[in-house]
Amino acid sequence: MEGDLVTVASEQLRQSPARTACGVLTEGLAGRIRLAAARAEAHLLDLQRPDGHWCAELEGDSILESEYILLMAFLGREGEEDCQRAARSMEDQALPTGGWAIYPGGPPDVSATVKAYFALKLIGRDPQGQLMAKARDVLLSLGGARKSNSFTRFYLALLGQFPYSGCPSVPPELALLPRWFPVHLGEMSSWTRTIVVPLSIVSACKPVRKLPESRGIRELFLDDPFAPAWPAAPTRNLVSWTNCFLAVDWLAKKIEPFMGPVRRASLAASLEWMRSRFVDSDGLGAIFPPMIYTVIALKCMGVAEDSDEMRWAMRQIDDLKLRDRHRVWLQPCLSPIWDTALSLNALAECGHTTEGMAVASANEWLAGREVLRKGDWADRIPGVEPGGWYFEYRNSFYPDTDDTAMVLMALARTGSASCEGQPDRIRRAVRWLVAMQNSDGGWAAFDRDITREFLTKVPFADHNAMLDPSCPDITARVLEALAEFGLREGDPVCDKALAFLRRTQEPTGAWIGRWGVNYIYGTWQVLVGLEKAGIGPGDPMVARAATWLKSVQQPCGGWGESCASYDDPSLAGQGEPTASQTAWAVMGLMAAGERGPAVRRGLEWLTARQLPSGGWEEEPFTGTGFPKVFYLKYHYYRLYFPLMALARSLRLGVA
Repeated sequence: MEGDLVTVASEQLRQSPARTACGVLTEGLAGRIRLAAARAEAHLLDLQRPDGHWCAELEGDSILESEYILLMAFLGREGEEDCQRAARSMEDQALPTGGWAIYPGGPPDVSATVKAYFALKLIGRDPQGQLMAKARDVLLSLGGARKSNSFTRFYLALLGQFPYSGCPSVPPELALLPRWFPVHLGEMSSWTRTIVVPLSIVSACKPVRKLPESRGIRELFLDDPFAPAWPAAPTRNLVSWTNCFLAVDWLAKKIEPFMGPVRRASLAASLEWMRSRFVDSDGLGAIFPPMIYTVIALKCMGVAEDSDEMRWAMRQIDDLKLRDRHRVWLQPCLSPIWDTALSLNALAECGHTTEGMAVASANEWLAGREVLRKGDWADRIPGVEPGGWYFEYRNSFYPDTDDTAMVLMALARTGSASCEGQPDRIRRAVRWLVAMQNSDGGWAAFDRDITREFLTKVPFADHNAMLDPSCPDITARVLEALAEFGLREGDPVCDKALAFLRRTQEPTGAWIGRWGVNYIYGTWQVLVGLEKAGIGPGDPMVARAATWLKSVQQPCGGWGESCASYDDPSLAGQGEPTASQTAWAVMGLMAAGERGPAVRRGLEWLTARQLPSGGWEEEPFTGTGFPKVFYLKYHYYRLYFPLMALARSLRLGVA
C-alpha cells in the first residue's frame, strides 16, 4: 500500500455521520485534517502523468503574449490565428481602470502596458476602443512609453517606433573579452547571459521592420521618441557607476561603425556561444525571453526562416503555448522537475515510499534527467563533477541548487536513496551542492559568487536580475537537503550557511523570499531549514521568526502576502490569504516548535476551504521570477503545499 491516509479517510467517510461546511464526513479537527489530506493526496496522484512525472501550468503576466505578438509582427506573421487568440488572452488581463499589471491586483505597469497596447494595435484592435483608450490614458499619466524598460525599448526599435540610439548598447564584443575583464559574461547571472548574448547580436545588427504610421504608437509618447536621449537616467553625482557605464555606452555607439573585423568576429563568437547551448536544451536557457531573442538573432545572422534551426527555435516557443477554444497564452517556461520533486515530498509526508508505483515511476523519470555535462556553472568550479537537476524538461547547461535540493529530499524521504544507481546520483549532487556554496556562506540559484554589484548599474540591467547572489530561501533549502545526508550544525559547510542566515534575518524576525512571495515564503523555508540543521525553538532567531509569523496571521486563520511587498516592505505578510502561503506559515511554525492555536487555526482555514476535487482555489501569484519585474503562478502550489502541511501536522500530532 502506497500510503495510509486514503484508506483511513475512506473508512471515516463510510462510518461518520458528521459533516463540515465543505460537505466532508468528519469528526473533530484531526478527522477533518485527515480527510482533507486524503482528498488532496488522491487528487495529486490523479494528476501524475503516465511516465511518472508531474507538470502544472506555469502562469505569468501579459508580457508573454504581447512579446510573442511583437516577435510575430517582426517576422511579418501577426495575421496568424494564434496572434488573434493571444490578443484575446491579453484583453482578459487588462485592468478595469486601464493598462496591464504584472501580477493580479497590482498597479498598471508601464512596460507591460506599452507592449500590450502595441501588440493589440498591430493585430487590428481599434485604438479608439474603450480598452485601448483607457490603457493609453493610464500610460500617458505614468510618463508615456519612454518610461518603459530597456528590453521593451528594443521591441519598439525592432518595429521602428524607437531609435536604437535610445536603447542601451549591448556589444557582441562581450563574447571576446578575456576572463579577467571585470565586465564579463561570466560575472552575470545565468538568465542574463542567455538574454544578453542573442540581444547583443540584435543590438549590433539593428534590424527594423517598417510599419505604416497608422500602425505605430507615436500616441504613447509625451515627446518625440527619436529625440536624442540617454538610454538610462544619469545620476546627479558626476562620478558614479551609472554615469561611467553611460559614458562607455556613448563611446561604444561612436566607434561602432569602425569595428570592422572585430565586430564580425564578435558576432560569430556570440552565435557560436548560443549554438553550443542549444544542445540538450528546450531553447536557449529553456526560458521565454532568450527564446524570443534567439529567433531574432538567427534572422539577423542570415538563418533562413524555413531552416531546421529556425524551425527548432520557433518550436521551443510554440511548446510553451496553452490554449482553449478562444484563447492562446504562453508560459515563461515549463516546471516538470520542480513539480515532480515537490509532489514526491508531499507524498512522502503521506507515507508513500519507493515500493509504490507512484514513487517508483517518478524516481525513474527523475533519474533520466540528472545533469551529466558541465555547464556555465563550471566556469567557477571547473574541477567539480557534474550532478544535480534543472527545472525544465531539458536544460543541461543550467542545473540549479533549488531543484537539486528538492530532488535530493524527495529521494531521501521516499526511501529511494538506496535504489539502483541512486547512491552515485546522490553523491554527485551533494558534492555539487557543497561546491556551489558562495563565499558568504549562502547559496544562489545557478552559479557561485555572481556578486559584482557595480554591474547592476549597466544601462541594460533594469530587469533587476543582473546578479545571482545568495538568498535565505535557497540557502535554507540546501541546508534542509544536506541534513538528510548527515550534514548538520557542526559541519563547517552548514555552520557558514547558518551564519549567513543569522546575518540576513530582518529586524522584524522574517527573512525575504527571493523565489516565492515573499517574507512568508522566506521565513517558512528558513525555519524548516534551521530545524533540519539542528537549530531548535530555543534559538532567538527561531523565536523571533515564529513571533513574526503569528503576528501576520489574519483573523480568518489564514496567511497571505502580495507581490507588492517587494516594492514596499511595510506590506510584508499582508495580502489576500492563499492556500500555499497559509501552508508555508503553518509548516514554518511547526518547524519552530509551535503546536498551539495559530497552527490549528491555519489548519482549520485549509480544511474549511478545500474544494470537492481535493485542491484549493488560489488567484494571487505566489511565485517570484524577478522581484519587482516578473512574478509567477505555479498552479500546483495550491495543492502539494497544503497537502504537505496537513500530512505533516498529522505526523506531528498537532491536532
